[in-house]
Amino acid sequence: MRSPCCHYGSVRRSNPHPSDQSIVSGSDFLQLNIDAAPVGRRSDWLAQQLRLAISEHRLPVGSRLPATRVLAGELRVSRGVVTEAYQRLIEDGHAAGRGRNGTIVVAAPAMPPGVPPTAPSAPPPPRALFATEPGADIFDVMRAAPARIDLSPGVPDLAAFPRSTWLRAERSVLASLSASDLGYADPRGTPALRHAIANWLARYRGIRADPDEILIVAGTAQTLSLLGQVLHDDGIPAVAVEDPGSLGARQHLRNQCLDTPAVPVDSQGARVDVLHHMAASAVLLTPAHQFPTGVVLSGARRRELMQWATENDGLIIEDDYDAEHRYDRPPVPALRSVLPDHVCYAGSVSKLLAPALRIGWVLAPPKYRDALVAAKRFADLGNAVLPQQVLARFMESGEMERQLRHLRARHRRRRDAMVDAITAHLPSAVVHGAAAGLHLTITFDTEFADTDLAAAALARGVKVQPLSWHSQRPSRPGLVLGYAANVPADISEGVATLGSVLRRLS
Repeated sequence: MRSPCCHYGSVRRSNPHPSDQSIVSGSDFLQLNIDAAPVGRRSDWLAQQLRLAISEHRLPVGSRLPATRVLAGELRVSRGVVTEAYQRLIEDGHAAGRGRNGTIVVAAPAMPPGVPPTAPSAPPPPRALFATEPGADIFDVMRAAPARIDLSPGVPDLAAFPRSTWLRAERSVLASLSASDLGYADPRGTPALRHAIANWLARYRGIRADPDEILIVAGTAQTLSLLGQVLHDDGIPAVAVEDPGSLGARQHLRNQCLDTPAVPVDSQGARVDVLHHMAASAVLLTPAHQFPTGVVLSGARRRELMQWATENDGLIIEDDYDAEHRYDRPPVPALRSVLPDHVCYAGSVSKLLAPALRIGWVLAPPKYRDALVAAKRFADLGNAVLPQQVLARFMESGEMERQLRHLRARHRRRRDAMVDAITAHLPSAVVHGAAAGLHLTITFDTEFADTDLAAAALARGVKVQPLSWHSQRPSRPGLVLGYAANVPADISEGVATLGSVLRRLS
């Protein structure tokens, strides 16, 4: 015989016993516990708790208070208690009723007497940013430094992000996703995105890859961190790097306790003859558009590099960070397309769409593939699924190609504006790497500290990176200048400011 409680239609839920009321007398909102309120003064107590939360910035200006009905239900008090507390905040000028938008915090209470207000930390003076060797947080500090014109390299035209087409792709994905698609996914990445990237690499980089060979990561930065961990665990103590070469890449490798011996770069790319005489069995290269000089690894050097890799069982880490952005030269095939067993290929959408998406990919040789997947799994269980699905839809629909064509034309105009401005305002500068990419490098034959030039420029409101930051050995002074994120008028003004500053330093 069934228990009576199985007859849901005939059994009424009994009212809770009065003693049960104290069990649920608090709220997750601000961890409020109404039992702490003095008897008969619950509205006073609640208003005071809200004022305290506002003054401590737990309720920042602009935030919305819970609906009176909701908060009253959570605290097990009458709605009038909450309504009265909110009204007192409104009368004090700390909150405002906005109709259907609810009650909004509009001002913070004055601090109690004797408690000094917390002033926002002032950015370091420009000269301090360049006075010492750049630390691990240098790029964070630089991004936070105020500037009228930012010519930092590595930033695409973020204003050109295709918001409407991205939104359409996102709506399409959300309409078709099943409930199970929102659960934990394959740490390698969603099959749809890996398939889309395989097609993209075949069309644009000459790489034939099975989707199962592709690992989705949070940008090239995570590729370097995961691979550095895998190499270190495999007993590899060092990864040779180009010099000059990316400071950020060196920082990620060194964070994994790897040495970064320098391989000189000349007009033909990395000096493979120097690599032959080094103990390192792995090397990080940017062969399609060397950062920061912009040179392309020549055919002869490529052949030397393949010989080095096969004879020494060496690993080439190919950072293909902006190879699609080219203007005045033909495409350069990826090293991965000719030497898959010795090349770990890394790419991302940071320069095609936006760094904020944090989506990249890596194709590792079979030797390291499983270890990289394991490292990714234990790092974060895989990238967020929804942005992957949206990017896959964006790529397969042809929108990525349209975006690339749009950016090439836009970036070419900005590149031309920068070259023209340098010719006019910095006639003594030598321009490097203008045929492709999102930045160019200028060097000077005169002797001065390029950090002094960068500091003086920042003091005048123009943000640049000194070439010496990206060099391990002494080199000619220079600057690395990004142009993709600025309109031509700002580029011209920024370079004119650099010319004025340089004349004062000379």
